[in-house]
Amino acid sequence: MSDRLILNIDGMDCPSCTSKIEGAVCSLPGVENVSLNYTNQKLKLDLVAGGDAAKVKKVIEKLGYKVKQYAGNEAPKRWWQTGKGQLVIASGFILAIATVLSFLLPAYAGYVFAAGALLALVPLARKAVSSALIGQPFTIEMLVTIAVFGAIVIDEAAEASVVVFLFLIGELLEMMAAAKARSSVQALADLVPKSARLVSGDTITEVEADTLNVGDIIEVRPGGRVPADGTLTMGETAIDEAAVTGESMPKHKTVGDAVFAGSINTDGLIRIEVTQAAENNMIARILQMVEDAEASKAPTARFIDRFSRYYTPGVIVVAAMIAFLPPLVVGADLGLWVYKGLAILLIGCPCALVLSTPAAITSGISTGARQGLLMKGGAVLEAIGKVGIVAFDKTGTLSEGTPKVTDIAAFTGTEDDMLALAAAVEAGSSHPLAAAITEHAKGLKIAPATDSEALRGRGVRAMVGGADIVVASPRYAAEITTINPGQAAQIETLETEGKTVAAVLKDNQLIGIIAMRDELREDAVSSIATLKSMGVSTIMLTGDNARTGSALAAQLGMEVKAELMPEDKLKIIEQLRETAGVAMVGDGINDAPALARADVGIAMGGGTDVALETADAALLHEKVSDVPALIDLSRVTMANIYQNITIALGLKAVFLVTTLFGITSLWMAILADTGATVLVTLNALRLLGYKPKR
Repeated sequence: MSDRLILNIDGMDCPSCTSKIEGAVCSLPGVENVSLNYTNQKLKLDLVAGGDAAKVKKVIEKLGYKVKQYAGNEAPKRWWQTGKGQLVIASGFILAIATVLSFLLPAYAGYVFAAGALLALVPLARKAVSSALIGQPFTIEMLVTIAVFGAIVIDEAAEASVVVFLFLIGELLEMMAAAKARSSVQALADLVPKSARLVSGDTITEVEADTLNVGDIIEVRPGGRVPADGTLTMGETAIDEAAVTGESMPKHKTVGDAVFAGSINTDGLIRIEVTQAAENNMIARILQMVEDAEASKAPTARFIDRFSRYYTPGVIVVAAMIAFLPPLVVGADLGLWVYKGLAILLIGCPCALVLSTPAAITSGISTGARQGLLMKGGAVLEAIGKVGIVAFDKTGTLSEGTPKVTDIAAFTGTEDDMLALAAAVEAGSSHPLAAAITEHAKGLKIAPATDSEALRGRGVRAMVGGADIVVASPRYAAEITTINPGQAAQIETLETEGKTVAAVLKDNQLIGIIAMRDELREDAVSSIATLKSMGVSTIMLTGDNARTGSALAAQLGMEVKAELMPEDKLKIIEQLRETAGVAMVGDGINDAPALARADVGIAMGGGTDVALETADAALLHEKVSDVPALIDLSRVTMANIYQNITIALGLKAVFLVTTLFGITSLWMAILADTGATVLVTLNALRLLGYKPKR
């Protein structure tokens, strides 16, 4: 047995904080499955035999962070209300006083500079020492602490004070950036109204939305937000789901249709039966998925983490060599070279480098979530952009998933009369083709049918208005009546186009035909063309017959493999993976094996449990255009990461050279690190407003 512990860690605003806390917590006995997300400052872990929540909190507090039990979403503080903000204000105030004194009473200014530097350094030094005591001595705080103490020792108190002030500003900016990324997704939670109108018999009472239970009936007025996931039980309206799924156009909803919490009822008064409790509604699941995704690390982020473990001690060694080797070997000025060594320590701070990948990944995942593109982690976001082949299921993915009447030809009488007879026979049937005929016949006068009889997979027969009406396959129709060459040619042409043809007979005479097809989604053709322009090849994998598959694939301009069983799709995915990275797009149910075997499995599903749980990514819009959008978002995010790494390492390389030549001062050195951190953060935040190519 294990107990789940969720804590909020106040003051944890960068990835380096994450590694320190993870290292400390994972070393405790009885602690398993540690997951830490610096973006939302949430720590999750399991306590097993010997695990103690009090010890977990104590070790984190020793590192200089505040710990509190997770209590849901809290209102964010203004920057000046936070401990970091107040420390920056105090440090800046003392720095200003010392600067004024340097002009008025220069003999005393140095003491004020030193006092200000040491005062601001206390929380950093405490973190550095605490980290060292738990076996993590090579931290950013340790580098800054050594540099500031060293500067005071060599009588550079003014620069020491400026260094601490600039470092604190850098940390404050990191905190503000993390808060911005956090609020961009957390705004989704605010979409769900706090109250709901609960219907109980003839009375309606206002209750808190999070108290609703599955099966409750709620009423939503025009213009109101839906407070829970549910199914429409009364009324007809248009639902604006833009804030939830990113879908720009309102969707028409009638009785029986699903609606999501947070969406807007734009038209009529409706009633909804609740199908999900508050903690399991659509928005809650999206937030949980994004949260888990942000906590998981991309391969690039893991590499940077491993690199920084060796990078930071390496910086200390190099700085020590620069500080002491020239004086020892060639008798160079000790104070000058110690100053340069301290500058190298500050330049070498890995803040920007460590932040470069997770900041971009967090922004990319947040952007995707707001546009209905859900990904299960940074590894998924990174992998999607590398795929060279996208395999699509047909039904419900490239096509709408429901057949529609495409052609009607009456050989005797009018088309409406023939269609009305067919609809009378098919009325009440749940077969997709029967539903297509009855849907198309809406508005026509349908006579009642009697003596209905299923013809064992061949069709349906019934009596309508005293006539014997049969709706059947052309093959069966040919067995009971004569089909002339012209009619046969017309049937063959329609079937060649991938359409299913139903023959309508009246008293054993062919009076007309109805053609149906599961039509392509409206954005399928343009989306496949977009993928090709991005250098990604496509293939259709379908269990449908070869004729239908080929007809639709011809419209799309893509390769097709038809009449496949689920295991056949699995084998083809394995073969494709030998040539390139493969993404599989399916409905998340019967395509599960192929979705799991592909490098990236993408579920086409409007927020269903299967869609959100089966694959690596889910497309809430149920649009083919979301596939190129997902790939484009991945590529743009990875480009952003490479830009960030270049900025971080490039600035360090430049200032390393200038320091060795005596150009860079201590405050310039920390400004280089702070500047790189700010640039990396701002560059990553650009992704929050990115619109992926569709």
